[in-house]
Amino acid sequence: MFADLPLLSLLIWVPIFGGLIVLAVGDKDPWGARPIALIVTVLTFLLSIPLYTGFDTGTAAMQFTETANWIEAFNIRYALGVDGISMPLIILTSVIMIIIVLAGWKVITHRVSQYMAAFLIMQGLINGVFASLDAILFYVYWEAMLIPMFLIIGIWGGPNRVYATIKFFLYTFLGSVFMLVALIYLYFKAGSFDILAFHAVQLSLQEQILIFIAFLLAFAVKVPMWPVHTWLPDAHVEAPTGGSVILAAIMLKVGGYGFLRFSLPITPDASHELDWLIIGMSLIAIAYIGFVALAQQDMKKLIAYSSIAHMGFVTLGFFISFSIFASTGSYEGSALAMEGGMVQMISHGFISAAMFLCVGVMYDRMHSRMINDYGGVVNTMPIFAAFMVFFAMANAGLPGTSGFVGEFMVILASFKANFWIAFVAATTLILGAAYTLWMVKRVLFGEVANDKVAALTDLDGREFFILGTLAFAVLLFGVWPDPLVDVMHVTIDNLLQHIAQSKL
Repeated sequence: MFADLPLLSLLIWVPIFGGLIVLAVGDKDPWGARPIALIVTVLTFLLSIPLYTGFDTGTAAMQFTETANWIEAFNIRYALGVDGISMPLIILTSVIMIIIVLAGWKVITHRVSQYMAAFLIMQGLINGVFASLDAILFYVYWEAMLIPMFLIIGIWGGPNRVYATIKFFLYTFLGSVFMLVALIYLYFKAGSFDILAFHAVQLSLQEQILIFIAFLLAFAVKVPMWPVHTWLPDAHVEAPTGGSVILAAIMLKVGGYGFLRFSLPITPDASHELDWLIIGMSLIAIAYIGFVALAQQDMKKLIAYSSIAHMGFVTLGFFISFSIFASTGSYEGSALAMEGGMVQMISHGFISAAMFLCVGVMYDRMHSRMINDYGGVVNTMPIFAAFMVFFAMANAGLPGTSGFVGEFMVILASFKANFWIAFVAATTLILGAAYTLWMVKRVLFGEVANDKVAALTDLDGREFFILGTLAFAVLLFGVWPDPLVDVMHVTIDNLLQHIAQSKL
């Protein structure tokens, strides 16, 4: 039924054109932009469902492919397709975008149409990043998605929004320039910008190392990895709630996706040579950033640093594979590590979105993110408090939640490579619990701190639906991760077989 539909093109262009329609509606009737934005996001989500239901889990080949000539002189094509790595990320984007529209329904009263349009256009561009099979098409979407995010922070952000916006843009843009140079070099080697053709190009170790570093500069900033992470806390603190949600839940995943689509299959020998560097950076992110989170007084900053620590598990899972192979001579444990990294990406999308939305619920009522301004919230908002405790437990990696599954898979696989790597990685279970539960204790429990807290009202129906949906997803994948793991298993195995072959 859906085989003849250009599903991926629809998932890119429906939200983009929907955003333009919302923009055209304008703010004359501010209630007009919201329903149209919601309809567009729901329609996009419905279009993403056939990607899952019609996905063939038995093959690693690209599915739902579309190809058309674009710039024939340089052999650049409009080429789209998904596999078990990109498909779950597109569906995650579709779910989160509905949440973002609903979250801003009442809160955003200034330039409503532009706000909704920026998110819709960004959704289409992010889907384009995940679906592109042509390197230039990928790069166009990659750079273009910075523009709506730049506007979201710069227009609807906090007092220091201009500083945060410029810092965000400079970090992410400068890293991408090196990636463009690497893509052009690969074009001259492969004769086209076909990403899958890049995977087959033979490269010397020196070439691979230089290309790997170019990709690393682009993807490490996006993840973000230590030490290029400093833009993230500033961007999160100044961004509106919806901006923080899409930044943590979706945009950080683009960096992790880049490692799987470009770095590992194009430069496998360099990835093997430099795996110690990525593992080291990941472990610093997991352990050191955990201590940094402990010192935060701003809830958003604490959750932002928490995101850096949790994304450290993603990059650790992807690159520990080489150490596992070196230790055991088999990629059996490597699949566990890489799948753990992927599960962590999806799980973190739901949990980080929920944590930032919880902060947003309180900020909308109190106009403060500072932990010291709260205390005893459970007395006035018991339903909200139950949700926040649940998401805090998931953020700390409680068994039975999705936050546990990915981290456990990566730690278990790390033992096959090196006990001390696994030991340092496991410190996140202690540090994560420490900073998350300490925040919850000070914000939710104890005596009512002041009159503002005493006057708080509990969740309304819209907020309950938003947090309830995310809680269901976190619980579902915590108890039953198979629907997620099954679709990526063959693709990950194929990737591991590919990177096992030297290109020298």
